[in-house]
Parts: sequence; C-alpha cells; structure tokens
Amino acid sequence: MEFRIFPVTAFQQNCTLFWCKQTRRAAIIDPGGEPDRILDAVRELNLEPEQILLTHGHLDHVGAAAIIAQRIGVPIIGPHAEDAFLLKAIPGQCEMFGFPPAEAFMPSRWLEDGETLEVGERRLDVVHCPGHTPGHVVFVDAEAQLAQVGDVLFRGSIGRTDFPRGDHRQLIDSIQRRLFPLGDEIRFIPGHGPMSSFGDERRTNPYVRG
Repeated sequence: MEFRIFPVTAFQQNCTLFWCKQTRRAAIIDPGGEPDRILDAVRELNLEPEQILLTHGHLDHVGAAAIIAQRIGVPIIGPHAEDAFLLKAIPGQCEMFGFPPAEAFMPSRWLEDGETLEVGERRLDVVHCPGHTPGHVVFVDAEAQLAQVGDVLFRGSIGRTDFPRGDHRQLIDSIQRRLFPLGDEIRFIPGHGPMSSFGDERRTNPYVRG
C-alpha cells in the first residue's frame, strides 16, 4: 500500500490517501477539510479514488467528506454506526469550532469489526476500537504492516475521552487488546502528529505501555 499524509484544517488532522500501486485505485481517509487541496493531490498522483473511509465522526475528520463524495461520485464508508449521533451533529460542530458550514450526512455503509475492504488489489481489515468515540474504527493493511488509527493512539499519547460518549477504560482496552496484538512491527498513521509503531508505543507510551 502506498500512502501520502495531508494535515488539514487548523486542527492539523491527518487526511491520508491510501492507494494500490498496481492499479492506482485509492481511498481517501478522514478528509476533515480543504477538499480542493485533497482533490488536487489525487490528480497530481494520478489516482482513481474509489471510496472515502472514515475512522470516526468528529468534524475535523469528516468535514469535507460529503463535498468530496458529491464532486467525484464515490461512496462514504464508515465509521461504525455508534457514531451516527456525531454525523447528525455536524452543523452544530461547525458553528462551535469555527469551521465552514457543512450539512449532516450518513455514510453509504456503516462498518463492523472484522470486515474487510478492498483498495484496488490491497485489503484493509476493519477493527472496531471504541473509547475516543463509541463508533471509532481502525483500518489495517496487514501485508504492508500499516494502519490508520484515527484518534485512538498517538506517538506518546492516546485519544481524548472527555467528548460526548468517550470512555477512557474502553479506549485503553481497545489499544491493548485490539491493536497491540496485531504486532509490534505495524506502523501507524495517527489522526494528528507523526507516525509511530505499535511496538514503540507498547514499550514507551506512558498511557498504555506494558
């Protein structure tokens, strides 16, 4: 799996393009804003986007999803249905955080733990990791040892749980019982900030090590 990361919006949220090297077919993951910039990158890389994938329903991860889906005619897939309340609240989130106005939307398809998605000839496994939000999912390319973890885990930190329906204990369980067993070698792209690996975080992250 090839990828490129684009921090977008004032929150510097990591929107990521995942694509299959053989077919150039791509997924746009967590387009939180700046749709023109994201689509310019798609054209620059000569990619064929097939889908928009969402890890969770917070505005800085979904703010441009509906606009891009409408412009290029692709489905929005994910997150888990437990985050529907957040997608319904998008207009209020925009007003609260000073984002450009955006309408509420629902994805073409909700995701469940254990499902698989195809991006060209590559496969992404879906792991439901509640805690930051109840419907948060993670996308894992096991063959490439690469994951997109949204706001579950960061280098040296973890996702916030003080938002509506956040749950700290559940988040720790998601990391320790659902992500770390996938293997120390897996590198991950977080929702904000630099990449790391599950092994590095298991050994050094003060919130979850051991």
